[in-house]
Amino acid sequence: MVTLSDVAKEANMSKMTVSRVINHPEQVTQELRKLVEQAMTTLDYHPNYIAQALVNNRTNVVKFVTLENIDTTEPYYMTLLFGFARGLAKKQYAFQLVTDPSKIEQGNADGYLITGARSKDYEYFDKLDKPFVLFGENHRGYDFVDNDNQLGEKKATKYALSRLYKHLIFIGNDVKEPFEYSREAGYINTLQQNQMIPQIYRVSNHSHEAQKVIKEHFNSFKKDTCFICASDRIAVGVVRQLLKEGAKLPADFGVIGYDGVFLNQVSNPQLTTVKQPILKMGELLAEMLLQKIDQSGSPQGEIMLEPSLVRRGTTR
Repeated sequence: MVTLSDVAKEANMSKMTVSRVINHPEQVTQELRKLVEQAMTTLDYHPNYIAQALVNNRTNVVKFVTLENIDTTEPYYMTLLFGFARGLAKKQYAFQLVTDPSKIEQGNADGYLITGARSKDYEYFDKLDKPFVLFGENHRGYDFVDNDNQLGEKKATKYALSRLYKHLIFIGNDVKEPFEYSREAGYINTLQQNQMIPQIYRVSNHSHEAQKVIKEHFNSFKKDTCFICASDRIAVGVVRQLLKEGAKLPADFGVIGYDGVFLNQVSNPQLTTVKQPILKMGELLAEMLLQKIDQSGSPQGEIMLEPSLVRRGTTR
């Protein structure tokens, strides 16, 4: 059986240094990490994380907590969960799924990933005695991973302008939360830079609510209008009602969604959308949480990933 001493000999460094690289990679240089990783690969060495957990009095279990309404989670959170599981597997960690907020602290776990958090939940988070990270930007100073929401809607708005749509309307999510403010800001700032006046409607994140907006105001919408939507779910409703009204997509009206998970592909026509790197965000959340656990709850900061624009059939 290959031992830590064998890895140290292969990497030409001390056993203590190798141990530090494996257990506290954030404390060593990238060059050292590469040397140790190369030695581990050459010798097919795999750290015994279970033994390490026993020594450190840990469970090697974390909780994936979703505060989102289970009816609206759709494939988005499943993709995030897969990424999270992939990140945990690197350190032989397991997770427990929690959908009831009252059960977050029931049972043993080393920390929590919390998704679907809203401002009203923050007071409760301050009372948690285990390390936690959030999925989704916040202005409270909690560690988080998210995509750059403002940049995403800037990309969507600039693309609509590049396709020569003359009127750009934002249909947002009716929640007073940082991610929504950021998306609206991306749209508003881009329009202002082009001497255009923003026009915003806000609905709950349901396709039928978006349909109502289009139905009620359709006669006031001019041709060459593109709807910039805060989610694919909202965008699907916009597309559905535009087609019911006999509108020509994408010649006269365009629609751009946000998320890029499943709904954009089942829409007919398929949605142009801002795609979030959700799988990668899940992996980074796992890495951030495990590093926070290793560092006894020390702050980790924030990570914002760049979303991409996926061009499909709802824009010309």
